Amino acid sequence: MKAPLATAVAIVVGLLVLAGYIVPIPQLLAIRTIVLGWALILVAVATIVGVINLVRVHWLKVTRKEGRDIFSVVFLLAFLATVVGAVWLNPTSPLFQQVIMAIQVPAESSLMAILAIVLAYSSLRLLQRRRGLLAFLFVVSAVIFLFLSSGLLSGADTVWPLKQIILLLNRLPDAGARGILLGIALGSLVAGLRILMGADRPYRG
Repeated sequence: MKAPLATAVAIVVGLLVLAGYIVPIPQLLAIRTIVLGWALILVAVATIVGVINLVRVHWLKVTRKEGRDIFSVVFLLAFLATVVGAVWLNPTSPLFQQVIMAIQVPAESSLMAILAIVLAYSSLRLLQRRRGLLAFLFVVSAVIFLFLSSGLLSGADTVWPLKQIILLLNRLPDAGARGILLGIALGSLVAGLRILMGADRPYRG
């Protein structure tokens, strides 16, 4: 086994934190709190390092002699304005939040519109390449939910049969989202168990 000390430390720490959630012993709760506090500090430091590296990469793109990227200039100016505004006004300031939301909401809306177009185009391409029951269901579901989200059936809520059908169809994305969340939870559980057993060692570098 490579790096036995790191593996042993990871297994012991993981078991202690897990035991702190299961066994109501004050000592385990204290250890769990300390370890999670260290983890939060490391995550914060890693985030700061990632932000510094991102700014450095865009700065190099701006200062190079040939092929300067204009979008890097926009990014650096927006980043600088955001940092200065957060420090000057405070992130909880209503004015700062209003300015951020005035920029973020239109950008997210544009991305969602692009996602809808890409989804419709991808469904058609999928039906052309792979003609099967699953591909047909994917295309039909994509068209139906895009049609429902467009608001064209806003007046159909007054008609009893259509109202029940629309309510049933609107519940299907929630069921799918819950299924995806359950899959993510089970995958995370399996990955954590494999790390605790030493089968996976992502900390080796």
